[in-house]
Amino acid sequence: MTTNRRNFLKNAAQLTALGFYPLSSFAGVSKNIGQPPTHDLTKASVEDEDFWKLLRTQFPLSNNRVYFNNGTMGPSPYPVIDAVYQKMLQVDSTADYGGWEESRKAIAKFVHANEEEICLTHNVTEGINIICWGLNLKKGDEILVTNHEHVGGALPWLNRAKMQDLKVNFFELGKTAEETLANLKLKINKQTKVIAVPHIVCTIGQIQPIKEIIALAKAHNIQVFVDGAHGTGMLNLDLHDLGCDFYASCCHKWLCGPKGTAFLYIRKEALDKVQPYFVGAGSDSGWNIVEPPTPSLNGYAKAAHRYDYGTQNASLWMGVNAAIKFFETITMPVVEARVKFLASHLQNELLGLKNSNIEMLTSLEAPSRGAVIAFKLRNMEYSTFQTEAGKANFRVRVVPENGVNCIRISTHIYNSIEEINTFVKFVGEMAIR
Repeated sequence: MTTNRRNFLKNAAQLTALGFYPLSSFAGVSKNIGQPPTHDLTKASVEDEDFWKLLRTQFPLSNNRVYFNNGTMGPSPYPVIDAVYQKMLQVDSTADYGGWEESRKAIAKFVHANEEEICLTHNVTEGINIICWGLNLKKGDEILVTNHEHVGGALPWLNRAKMQDLKVNFFELGKTAEETLANLKLKINKQTKVIAVPHIVCTIGQIQPIKEIIALAKAHNIQVFVDGAHGTGMLNLDLHDLGCDFYASCCHKWLCGPKGTAFLYIRKEALDKVQPYFVGAGSDSGWNIVEPPTPSLNGYAKAAHRYDYGTQNASLWMGVNAAIKFFETITMPVVEARVKFLASHLQNELLGLKNSNIEMLTSLEAPSRGAVIAFKLRNMEYSTFQTEAGKANFRVRVVPENGVNCIRISTHIYNSIEEINTFVKFVGEMAIR
């Protein structure tokens, strides 16, 4: 028996023992959901291609297309899909209410926060709006953002600035964390009250030095909001260690959870810095309409769930729980190491082409590089490249935002070295056209 065949069988048995689905079969295997893992993968090698190819079978991804756009939408594995289906079936056959509350506990544990610091939202933009409109700002106050903002990270601040005569300014990202911090320092002034920064920018995938930005902001009595759309499921997050007051993230990108699920972290001590404007069931600490002396709202709930008022879709949140189990089984240190290993390989192979038409945009320093690599082709429009890549069965994302005009590649746990090498060969061919 060959070494590869032996490893394949060993890894297949390991997946089954962990409660994953056998190969790519979906029907009739829901009994595996919720089984506690009998083993962990902390010793799994990030370079064991047999194992990661086998793990790919847990996703309903087509075998005739290479998916490199996880930064936009993460495909859900079968355990997540099944969890959503089973909960939806249960709710619609019993009319049971509730059941989403457990997700708050699971998310808090996963990102190393407290349960009362987690608000359940539908997307990152919702979390951004809660913080943007809730912070105490007055006419003339300034918000600093980066020159690589996603539309969801820019419009809330621009909208409030337009309506309330605030100022929005930007600082430029550098090629290194040190250069970025230097650029930020130059832009801070007496009017700066908020720094709104992505943890990982959506355009070129650069990880920002959040701890250092927070320390700098505190020294100037400035509040920091972190857009963490790409953090959860890519990085082994510890929000308490990160030190931020506010962090909005989602479950449908790198965590590969159901679409339309997200969360907002508000550090316990910062809860009352944010004024609630939209409220409902669960937002209050007591209210009255009919009892004397007058109708009243006593106050707000003493936890971040004051912002996730009303009915939630329990089936989607059961899918989030399943996604968290999926990643916890592999373990986040292993996941983070694997996706960074793939991105590093992609970047090095592109640079190894030594073609003057290839311009690398993502930072070369390891602390600033996550699981996203962005580059340009000087001989071809980015939109043309996307069309040609689609014809070659590569799903990529191009970035017109802020005039970046580049090609963005996301590498996740279902991708392989073989796929990356095939793509690099394709890029090399496009670069000499």
